[in-house]
Amino acid sequence: MESTRRWGRNGPAESLAKDVQKAVEAAVWAPSVHNTQPWSFSHHGSRITLRADPDRRLGVADPTGREMLISCGAALLTLRIAVRWLGYEPQVRLLPDPDRPNLLADVILGGRAGESEDDRRLYEQIRRRRTHRGGFLPGHEISPSLRSAMELEARREGATPLVMEDPHALRVLAALTEAAESLQQLDAPYRREYARWAPRPGTSRPEGVHPAAYPRREPRTEPYFFPGRDFARGQGWGTGPGAGRTGDQDAVTGLVMLIATSGDTPCDWLGAGQALQRMLLRGAEEDVAAAFHTQALEIPELRELIRCRLCGGRYPQMLLRLGRADAAPASVRRPADQSMTEDF
Repeated sequence: MESTRRWGRNGPAESLAKDVQKAVEAAVWAPSVHNTQPWSFSHHGSRITLRADPDRRLGVADPTGREMLISCGAALLTLRIAVRWLGYEPQVRLLPDPDRPNLLADVILGGRAGESEDDRRLYEQIRRRRTHRGGFLPGHEISPSLRSAMELEARREGATPLVMEDPHALRVLAALTEAAESLQQLDAPYRREYARWAPRPGTSRPEGVHPAAYPRREPRTEPYFFPGRDFARGQGWGTGPGAGRTGDQDAVTGLVMLIATSGDTPCDWLGAGQALQRMLLRGAEEDVAAAFHTQALEIPELRELIRCRLCGGRYPQMLLRLGRADAAPASVRRPADQSMTEDF
């Protein structure tokens, strides 16, 4: 099966080009902040190059590009998994040129990789994984074994997963998220940035957070409420209860987790994105979805408070809730050929 995937019937060169295309087609399904998809790919022979696309960076919320690189890290991990599934051993060079900061990684489709059931299982979750915006179903907690497996996946990429269980810590994180969301709503540039990536109903844009991807009315989760983004901007957009969303009366918070790193460099941000995606794909095997809450991490003073008080000095890169939902929200992506070019 592996040799058929890799070499096909038309010779190694043509098969290699097709496999490069397949790998990038998988990579673009990685999660990204506001579904900005802030990446571009190029290829030459057996090399796939991943670059950050600064035109898709959130200039107000993410001036340093930290969230952009976390998103690109998730795409890189997805690319690695796809390359292995296609039968190659991925050889990765991170940040290969210090003078070109947007050049993030070169991935060489190297020698043959042995078939792996684990690779196949993770690959199959790439398009099943979905971001959830809202509450989770009660009575569907994440099992200790799955939780341990997801934490292990994050550690494999050098990140530290911090499960928040103390009620005081949970109240602090919920309160800081709500405060950060309110502060951002007071800031006109933030609101304009939301609007850019939250298109109106009926749009054909293959990017951004569409109304089908968030609830019209966000339920108050119990026992802690982490507000989502106001993508509808008071327009009443979004899906209603009839779309299979968790009802207002029974939504729960889910498992709250911080993903942290020992450093806070571009390399750490890429590693955090890879850890995040590896963990999400493992959870998706058992229908676990994630809701992201990055508001407090986008305000430097609040992020520093979380680092010092809740992360033991480690740098928080992502705050998320994990649980099971009763609907898979719609998602859109740019076709791979819109984000891929050929190097000469």
